[in-house]
Order: sequence, then structure tokens, then C-alpha cells
Amino acid sequence: MAQVYPFRAFRYNPAQAPFERVLTQPYDKISSAMQDKYYAADAHNLIAVEKGRVYPSDAAGNNVYTRAAAAIQDWIRKGVITQDPAPSFYGYTQEFTLPDTHERQTRRGFIGAGHLEEYSAGVIYRHEHTLSGPKADRLELLRHTQISTGQLFLIYSDAQKKADAELSEAEFAAPPATEMTDEYGVIHRLWVIAEPERVKAIQEAMADQKLVIADGHHRYETALNYRNERRAQAGTMFADAPYERAMMTFINTQGTGLTILPTHRVVAKLREFNWPELRRYLEPWFKAESFTSREEFLRGLTAARVQRAIGAYPMAEKENRAFFVLTLREGVDLKRLLPNVSALQRELDVVLLHDGILEPGLGITPQSVAAEANLTYEREAGAALDAVDNGAAQIAFLLNACDVEQVIKIATAGEVMPQKSTDFYPKLMSGITMYSVDGERS
Repeated sequence: MAQVYPFRAFRYNPAQAPFERVLTQPYDKISSAMQDKYYAADAHNLIAVEKGRVYPSDAAGNNVYTRAAAAIQDWIRKGVITQDPAPSFYGYTQEFTLPDTHERQTRRGFIGAGHLEEYSAGVIYRHEHTLSGPKADRLELLRHTQISTGQLFLIYSDAQKKADAELSEAEFAAPPATEMTDEYGVIHRLWVIAEPERVKAIQEAMADQKLVIADGHHRYETALNYRNERRAQAGTMFADAPYERAMMTFINTQGTGLTILPTHRVVAKLREFNWPELRRYLEPWFKAESFTSREEFLRGLTAARVQRAIGAYPMAEKENRAFFVLTLREGVDLKRLLPNVSALQRELDVVLLHDGILEPGLGITPQSVAAEANLTYEREAGAALDAVDNGAAQIAFLLNACDVEQVIKIATAGEVMPQKSTDFYPKLMSGITMYSVDGERS
């Protein structure tokens, strides 16, 4: 049973901190250049908290975490960030353009405080493994600031769209409390929903839902670890303690605009790479269609999606370059090709690539993948292909995006997907709401 609660969010005061100048992308999407841009944008930009600068002189009493805590406390004291007077849910829409089709879409959800559950409880499910480094960083930040600034992105499936109906009514009833356009042209709008009857209706609509983490696995497990620390310090469990919950954005898979982009693979630094030899190895499993232009190649890859297709662009002399769409042959025994993965995993193109091509055909092991020794990732197909053209890569593999239904099936079956299998787009803005895990502050 999913338990979601309204909370008194801390939010930026636009009179002192205009939203466009202070909100950021999630911490794991912030490059060094973006970090510099955010620091230059405003003295109150969330970057000082979400992903502050690290200096060689940092020590126990003055480091990225202590500075983050000091910034939050200073901004609250000065009214740059204020806390809402009543516990609320927060309707959240994102209006954006799809990267490939340029079609305009709107994704609708809401932000609330979700009760933290162990995965074994069968309420909240993951679809990715996590790494210890990011969790240690986020835990230390939470210990110092005691405020969550980044959103956990959870999806659920409700064909009746009960919560969505309440959110739509709230949007028509009042103008948004927050409206801003981010650096990717995404328009973010936020509504405060404090009416008791609407809050109750949303809670009831969510009660029977199973929740799957779309983005934020590291932050979710950090919240669990922090909760466990606080329980140990208290010597007992307080069910209503703020640290028993985490700030989450809930998106219905039955609504519009839920978009997953593919993440393409770029292979480099192999001791030996021989495309004709790789093609001979793949011949029993895949038929290959060649293309001479990028545009035809990309269209061909999309058109062959239902046939289980993978795009390949190997290095070659300029006059011999060609693009290939590798399509799984009809009647192929996937259990034989992919003997070490489950039936659900065999339906994923990314698994077909990793377990059917990269490891047996090129010797790129899971350990090598984890270390990113020979494999890097690109969201944009053009960037992956450019890496081959400019000599930085030996071959680029392009994928079609997976379906959200596949993510839910695998997650609710207790399985996880390979690293960087999903890229939910667009990202949720950090700082649009903030959640205190400190009972005295909230």
C-alpha cells in the first residue's frame, strides 16, 4: 500500500531569487560547465547545495557539505527560501519538445512525501543497481543540510487517472505558484494543493498503487540509509518522523508525455577491432542492412524497432564508411543466444546488445562496462556517430528506446536493468520544492 503525504515545502521566494536564476538540473546531470554557469547566475543558486565546488583546502570544518548547510540556513534566515504555511501536495507539469519529432508534449504529476519502504515490502520497486560513491556523497550532504533538494521520480499506472483529475482541477482553479523555463526549453509549472478534500482524494487515489523508481535510485537508497541512522540514534521508530518519508514526484504512466530516450553506446580503446570478423560472428543471429546516409540509417533503425534492431557504425576509411541496422533473425532461439539472463531481460534491446554482441563478440565484460574502460554513453545519436567520424571511437551502437511497460514489468518482477538502460526525459528540476527531514525545522 503506497502511503503519500502532503508536506510543508521550502520554496524559493521569487522576489529575492527568480526561479530561472536559482533552480538547477539534478546533481548527476550537472557538468563542470553547467556548475560554473549556475554559480555565475545568482548568489542564491541551488548549485551551492545540490553540487557545490570542492577545493583542495577543504577540511572537516570547511568543505562542500558544511558550506551547503551554511547556505541553506542563511537563505532561510534571510527569507530567500520560505516554508509554506500548510501541508500540501504540489501539482507539477513540464511542457517540452520531443528531441526527435519536435512534437510538443506536457507531462503531469505531483510532488508529495512518500513513505520509505524496503524493496522487499513490494510497494516501491527499483529497476537499476546503485553505486556506493554517489550514495556516500548524498548521505553526507543530507546529514549536514537535513533538507532534500532533489526530486525522486516515481511512476505508477492508474488507467482511471484519479489523481490526474484532481491535478487538472487544481490547475484550472488558480495560476501556477512557480513557472520557469530551463536551459533545455522545458517549461516547469507548480501549483500548491492544500485543500483538505483534494489532498484526501489524491491520497486515496494512490493507496493501491505500486511505485517504480524511474530516476533517483541513489537518492532513494540514501533516504533509506539516513532513516536507518536516525532510527538507531532514537533507539526506536517514530512512524510520523519526517525522515521516515522522502520527497517524491509521482507520474502516471497512463498520462501523456512520459518519455524514455535511448542511451547509445560508443566503443573505443579495444586492443583489436575487426568489423568483418564481428559481422561473421553475428551472422547466425542478425541480418544486416547497410545505409550510406545518417538520415536513412536512423529512419531504418526506428522502422525496425518491432523486429529487435540495433544500429552499428564501425570505423572505416572515409570512402568505405557505412551504417548498418542489425535485425534479429526470425526464429532465433534467444534462450540459446542469451543463456544467462531471464526471459524478461531477453526482451530488452540493451541486453541483446550487451550480452549478445559486446561481451561475446568484442570481449567487453560487465566489469569493463562498470569501469567504462571501453564503453561510454551518448544521449544524442549524432554525438555517438561523430565519435567514430573523428577517430575517437572504433564503433558506435545505437538503440531504440525501451517501453515504460518493460521497465515496470522488470522492476515489479524484482529484476534490474543494465546500467544506463533508461533516460527519462525531461528531468525534474532540483529546488522547485525542498523537503526538511529535520522535525524541528518542519
